[in-house]
Amino acid sequence: MEHVEQRSEQWYLDRLGCVTGSRFGDVIAVGRNGQPLKSRETVITEITLELLTGRPGPMWSSKATQWGVEHEPEARMAYEVRTGHMCEEVGFIRHPLHQQIGCSPDALIPAKGGMEIKCPYTTAVHLQTLLHGMPEEHMPQVQGGMYCTKRDWWDFVSYHPDFPPEMQLYIQRIERDQQYIDAMEEKILTAIEEINQNVMTLCRKYGVKQ
Repeated sequence: MEHVEQRSEQWYLDRLGCVTGSRFGDVIAVGRNGQPLKSRETVITEITLELLTGRPGPMWSSKATQWGVEHEPEARMAYEVRTGHMCEEVGFIRHPLHQQIGCSPDALIPAKGGMEIKCPYTTAVHLQTLLHGMPEEHMPQVQGGMYCTKRDWWDFVSYHPDFPPEMQLYIQRIERDQQYIDAMEEKILTAIEEINQNVMTLCRKYGVKQ
């Protein structure tokens, strides 16, 4: 598998026009009334714009995201030492059937696993993970990784260097949940239909050849 470095120019282009793993949660989220949240509309708008302009959507940066990028290699190395699994770094992976769906795993683990790394900026977030396990908000991305790569399990990793050595690295094995994946896929495909319909409607209206 060709490795395209994540956050490189080619990686951004590879993801263009796709619903990506980091967006799965936004697409499927619903409020207490059972209706989709505003985040779904935002994703549809951003991807519609990507297809119309040919330019990647905005990628927000902050101290928290920069912290995560800087410490991810440490977390990956610590994982390899503790588990004995070698991590294969990869770029953007498209779903084998749905070309507008894909993810960028933090690593693939031979032969049937993968990994999602979180390096939280605040110690309180890592503490809560140590106490209670993987936050539920990460489940769409974790199950989405298995969905796109056809893998059987995913290791969720939380890492923070400020804790005692025994507490710096948290690993939780998440098994593939096909029922969850099927329900998620249905919602993602519906969103893609709306995105493509937006593009088609505008192109027809303004005489743009597709």
